[in-house]
Amino acid sequence: MKKSLRLRSALLSLVLFLAFLAVWQVATMSPGAVASQVGMTPEQIEYQKMLGKDPGQVKAAGFPTPAEIGATAWKHLSNPFYDNGPNDKGIAIQLAWSLGRVALGFLLACLVAVPLGFVIGMSPLLQKAFDPFIQVLKPISPLAWMPLALYTIKDSSTSGIFVIFICSVWPMLLNTAFGVASVKREWLAVASTLEVKPLRRAFRVILPAAAPTILTGMRISMGIAWLVIVAAEMLVGGTGIGYFVWNEWNNLSLTNVIFAILVIGVVGMLLDMAFAGLQKKVTYVE
Repeated sequence: MKKSLRLRSALLSLVLFLAFLAVWQVATMSPGAVASQVGMTPEQIEYQKMLGKDPGQVKAAGFPTPAEIGATAWKHLSNPFYDNGPNDKGIAIQLAWSLGRVALGFLLACLVAVPLGFVIGMSPLLQKAFDPFIQVLKPISPLAWMPLALYTIKDSSTSGIFVIFICSVWPMLLNTAFGVASVKREWLAVASTLEVKPLRRAFRVILPAAAPTILTGMRISMGIAWLVIVAAEMLVGGTGIGYFVWNEWNNLSLTNVIFAILVIGVVGMLLDMAFAGLQKKVTYVE
């Protein structure tokens, strides 16, 4: 049953994708060459060509077609590691910079959020004490921290990492605290009855029970981090997929912008799938 459902959903997704491409192609296709040479003498045609105009062609303009996006994607993916200077790097290099910043900021957030969430989740007193600070800081847009980070840190790349850190902390912290606080009292009572030491109880009872909720927080944080780094790199410039999008927009290359948007979406999907797989591995059936 599940296999049949998976197959049907895949076929439906393929049909929707092909329909989308067809609508895109029809909406963006140009009228092509027109017979504008009709009624013109050879001398007039030659004169138009001398002025840089070809009466037999229509200048391509407007939104790019799927074929043009495909050609652009092939050009970038066939040589993704080239480096021709600060403003001309391969898509793989740009992605590596972005993923590196996300990984470092996310790791720092894990080192802070998970232990602190553990402590908060195990203490109702700390939950009430920390709650006002979390509720005030959580809604602040990560990009609102960027000016303060640039002024304090005075390094654009490190500021981007800080923005990733500050936006990744809260979902992990809240989910970790909730997961720890939601561990069944019966399991903790059994651990107390067996006189399990606190550290062993934390790693052998509480952590396995709270792991699915913690991974959910990490999954949410990674999605936000990948979203934010693109916007942050547009502001700070230099390197990264966000800078690539902004630079290509300044170059008025809409095909490259759309290609980069598709790359951002695919990478985000792969990151989410990776965390979904980890979450599935630690999820238990009662």
